[in-house]
Amino acid sequence: MPVNVRGKSLLTLKDFSSEEIHYLIDLSIDLKRKKRSGIRGNLLEGKNIVLLFDKASTRTRCAFEVAAFDEGANVTFLTNSQMGKKESIEDTARVLGRYYDGIEFRGFKQETVEQLAQWSGVPVWNGLTDTYHPTQVLADLMTAKEHVPKPLNHMKMVFVGDGRNNVATSLMIGAAKVGMDFTVLAPSELFPAKAHLEAMQSLGKETGSSIGVTDSISDGVKDADVLYTDVWVSMGEEEKFAERIALLKPYQVNMEMIRLTGNPHVRFMHCLPAFHDLETEVAQDVHRKFGLEEMEVTDEVFRSPYSVVFDEAENRIHTIKAVMVATIGNL
Repeated sequence: MPVNVRGKSLLTLKDFSSEEIHYLIDLSIDLKRKKRSGIRGNLLEGKNIVLLFDKASTRTRCAFEVAAFDEGANVTFLTNSQMGKKESIEDTARVLGRYYDGIEFRGFKQETVEQLAQWSGVPVWNGLTDTYHPTQVLADLMTAKEHVPKPLNHMKMVFVGDGRNNVATSLMIGAAKVGMDFTVLAPSELFPAKAHLEAMQSLGKETGSSIGVTDSISDGVKDADVLYTDVWVSMGEEEKFAERIALLKPYQVNMEMIRLTGNPHVRFMHCLPAFHDLETEVAQDVHRKFGLEEMEVTDEVFRSPYSVVFDEAENRIHTIKAVMVATIGNL
């Protein structure tokens, strides 16, 4: 049956079927091929898009803007609106829905992006909230499909780190939807929420996905096709560095962990930014306070042939473009 997501918001991948997710990934690959062939697109010609950002961003903002421009859309980048200050989210959504064909939101509360979708009357795309990061996971699944020579539903991905954060939460959803085996490797204090884990395990029984959690490094990474990590401290949690370092230092992705997978072709992925050296102000501050030169991943792994992090970052453009084209485009 043909897939049609026109007019649909992307708030979380929970709202998308396996068929819809595969459709978006395949469309992303087609659009990537088109861009690399130098073909200027018009699938968003005449469309107006607004990007609402309450959190700092490099990849998400740039990917949305480049993706929109590639296909002929007009973009407004908005960080100083009155939303939530002098004007309610509902009223802001009703106004923006009159001006724009699509709305992207990157901020803190999931409720905000849900209210935008409820009241705007146009598709709304979640560019990151504290709960979910669906556009990142589409890029991750696309990258896995490109770099692992087997179908998604035959792969094993292991997330190493804070199993409660928005990326781990969203990856678990994506994996369960497409039938991919998925393990969270973390200290027990940072295991994912029980309700979320059980819901995804139940979904996995329908799709053939095995969803698990462990604190054992050797058991967790065995036979992994993809090792995935994220920063130990998310935006807004900077006061927790000491606590997270104590918990997660044993779970740093290094060459010994790569070896323990038993897979010479394992791929390393990271949503970025990554603290793999001392070339940032934050990393230097952590080094002064805690003596660490690398955090969640070593520089050796990050720069190694196992790493596909920059292909993954590029794919944010293509998957975001696919979402916009599929939901508001001239198809």
